Amino acid sequence: MPISRKANLTAAVVIAAAVLAVIAFGAFRGRTRLATPTAALTSSGPAYAQEGSQAPLRQLKTFTRRDCSLAPWLITDKLGYFRDEGVELVFTGEIQPAQQVPSVLNGTNDVISLHPNAAAVVINGGARIRGVSRAGREPAPDLSPEFRHMWWFVNPEKYPGVHSFADLKDIPGQLKFTTITTTSCSDFLANQILLRYGVPLDKIEWVTMPDVQAIQALAQGLSDVGGVHPPFYKGVVDAGQRKVSDTIETGLPPESAGVTHYYFTEDFIRDNPETVRGFARAMARGQRFINANPEQARLWTQEAIGVPVSANHYFAEELEVDGAQTIPWLEDL
Repeated sequence: MPISRKANLTAAVVIAAAVLAVIAFGAFRGRTRLATPTAALTSSGPAYAQEGSQAPLRQLKTFTRRDCSLAPWLITDKLGYFRDEGVELVFTGEIQPAQQVPSVLNGTNDVISLHPNAAAVVINGGARIRGVSRAGREPAPDLSPEFRHMWWFVNPEKYPGVHSFADLKDIPGQLKFTTITTTSCSDFLANQILLRYGVPLDKIEWVTMPDVQAIQALAQGLSDVGGVHPPFYKGVVDAGQRKVSDTIETGLPPESAGVTHYYFTEDFIRDNPETVRGFARAMARGQRFINANPEQARLWTQEAIGVPVSANHYFAEELEVDGAQTIPWLEDL
C-alpha cells in the first residue's frame, strides 16, 4: 500500500531530527585548504583586474562543489562580484550530501543552497535556517532544453520500447531511479511526471548516487531510469542513452520547477546582515551573467569540473524570494 505524503513528511522529520542530534559531534571539515572557488578549482585565475590594495574582505564559507550547482559560486567569484561587495567566498572542502546542512548549523560553513522540500524537512526537524535570496529556476519553455533543470534517460539496449515515462507502466516489477539524495529535486520532479502518466509511485525504487555515477549505472544496466542535471547531459547522450523526459513535463510553472534558495542560519543573518546582503546582491549579478553568457559560463564550469559540460542550470535574476513558487514542493511532502 502506498505511503501517504503525510507519513513521508513525518518520517523525513524524524530523520532530520536524528541528523540534528549528532551535530554536536561536528561535520566533516573537508580535506582542502580554504580557497576561493577560482583558486580552488581553476588555473585560469580571476576574470577581473586585481587592485593592489583593498579594505579587508568579510569571509564567507561554503563547501566545495564539483557538480551542477557549482556555476553561480564559481562565476560570481571569478568575475569579482563578491569582492565588489566586500565579501570573500571560500570553499572549505568536499563533503557528502547528508553532511552539508549540519556543516552550516555547526558553523563549519555559512551558506548553502537548497530546494524547498529539503529545506522544509530540516526546518521541521529543528534547524534554524532562513532563505535569503533566489538561486535556480526553470527556464521559460521557449529557451533551449539544455537549460532545463533535469533530463531523464533509459538504456535503449535494456528498454528498446521505452520512449517516454508513459511507457514505464508496461514494465513489470519495480524500477530503479537514480537520485543524488532523497527529498530533493530528483524525486519530487520525477514524481510529478510519473503521476501525469499514471505510473504508480510505489513502482519506483530510489537509488542514491552522484550524477556521474548515475551515468555509469545506466550504461551498465544497473539502474532503469537515470535522472541527471546540466552540466552532465552531454555525457549521457554521448554514451548512447535515450532521453525520455525533462522537467517541462512536470506541468509546473517555469520558475517553480527548478527553484532553489540560498540559506543561512538565523543567528548568522542576525550577526552579519551586511555580509548576507552583499552575498545576495553578488549572486544575483553572477546569475544574470550566466543566463546572458551561457557559453562562457559553460567553459569556466567545464574547466573547474574537469568533464565535458553541455550547459549550466538557468538562474533567477531577482533577489526576492517568492513563497508561491515553493508551494508545489511543500504539498508533495
